[in-house]
Amino acid sequence: MEEKIFNLKTDKGFIQLNNLLQILDFAQTGGHAKIIILNGEVLVNGNVEQQIRKKLKAGDVVELYDTQITIEE
Repeated sequence: MEEKIFNLKTDKGFIQLNNLLQILDFAQTGGHAKIIILNGEVLVNGNVEQQIRKKLKAGDVVELYDTQITIEE
């Protein structure tokens, strides 16, 4: 499994799940991100996540395909 680190900007304490997928090129558009999430392909902290705009904070771990993304400040 590939492991990645995503660093939050200092002025924000979170990133929305759909935005994370787009920034890291897992989704081409917001609509594509929504489909990936609603299909149950994304795990947040080990649980299937279906909240499209889930606020991810430092310490959260996102799993998608064979990639694990840790959110850090």
